[in-house]
Amino acid sequence: MDRVELSTVVHVPPEEAYEFLIDFPGYANYSKHLKRVTRHGEGGPRTEYDIHLEWWKIGYTVRSEVTELAPPNRIDWRITKDFSAHGHWRVEEVPEEAPEGKETASRVWLSINFDADSADSGMLDLPMFVSLGWVVNKVKPLVLKEAERVVARIVADLEGETRDVNLVIHEKPDSV
Repeated sequence: MDRVELSTVVHVPPEEAYEFLIDFPGYANYSKHLKRVTRHGEGGPRTEYDIHLEWWKIGYTVRSEVTELAPPNRIDWRITKDFSAHGHWRVEEVPEEAPEGKETASRVWLSINFDADSADSGMLDLPMFVSLGWVVNKVKPLVLKEAERVVARIVADLEGETRDVNLVIHEKPDSV
């Protein structure tokens, strides 16, 4: 199983960061390859989300499920079809990292565990002469790049302005 884990500090309290992160349909505003998110449920545990992705000549809808919520610190999720993946958003209060004039700050973590080899070969309608293996090898590096982009954009929206974001990569797949 491959793992991507990154974090950054946002200059807002944990409750504010958590409320922002729990809005899964809003993620389409941050990702180059995410076109829209459709919610099935009330937003709590067992709520499912269809995540509509497009990359190259491929369109795919991922079905995810919120597995556990621990406000204001953690949102756990898993992918429910076609391949094995799970992860979480985690928010920790870090007042010592607050900038001058702010009382507190939060470290926001994104952790993704995925098994690229678990992908069902029939899940995609691939162009002629394109193998699932080729697609998997091309997508693995995109997972990390996209995670970095999403977190940087979220910081800008949470704080109300763009700034240089110190994104710490704690783990990434071996092939990236």
